[in-house]
Amino acid sequence: MIFESHAHYDDAAFDADREELLNQCRQQGIETIINVSASLDSIKSTLALAEKYPFIYGAAGVHPDEVGALNEETFAWLREQCRHPKIAAVGEIGLDYYWDKEKHELQKYWFCRQMELAKELELPIIVHSREAAADTLEAVRTAHSPKLRGVIHCFSYGPELAAEYLNMGYYIGIGGVVTFKNAKKLKEVVKMLPLERILLETDCPYLAPEPNRGKRNSSLNLTYVAEAIAQLKGIEAEEVIRVTNENAKALYFAGKESCYE
Repeated sequence: MIFESHAHYDDAAFDADREELLNQCRQQGIETIINVSASLDSIKSTLALAEKYPFIYGAAGVHPDEVGALNEETFAWLREQCRHPKIAAVGEIGLDYYWDKEKHELQKYWFCRQMELAKELELPIIVHSREAAADTLEAVRTAHSPKLRGVIHCFSYGPELAAEYLNMGYYIGIGGVVTFKNAKKLKEVVKMLPLERILLETDCPYLAPEPNRGKRNSSLNLTYVAEAIAQLKGIEAEEVIRVTNENAKALYFAGKESCYE
């Protein structure tokens, strides 16, 4: 059974067939889905999905592109949503210097505040980092403590940086990009990563793997990701699926088995 560690099924791309697709995912071996919010509004839609579907859990957080909506009042509201029993993580949070929609100092401020929130509530974090390698690492290092754990989502840097996060106990999220022919750096990262530190993810509806690149992505494509990882590591895809499922449960549900269906 596959654990989908990062999806956005509340996205408008799924409005026409969301229920049908989610039921199909369940029927075709997707055991659990973490639906990840990016904005204050998407926290509400993520919770709605988590409350409707027993196999969907949520992550509540504000993406760096959306941190302009945060202030003390909205942050207090975010804290309350994170207490919901089906919220499994704070995310996605981090830094994005590619789109550069918000000032870097503002992004860093709210990234740090949300990491502190995760420590307060003893929740893992889901970290988004795009073209912000040094600042993301510095922020995570500064916040580092035994109470803070998480995953570096859609990892896009090299093996050296991956090793830094491994040393702090983080998991690395691997998705459809690993199937791309030109993803040489990511393939090197996957080769060096212990299988016990990898999570499978889609970031759907984005980043569909080969052979569906350019189309709407869904958790049904995770078998292609597992196969690509297996080929790089010289093991069977079934082993990748089994171990990454265990990894995700250890991250999101450690000590909370009663919450897991």
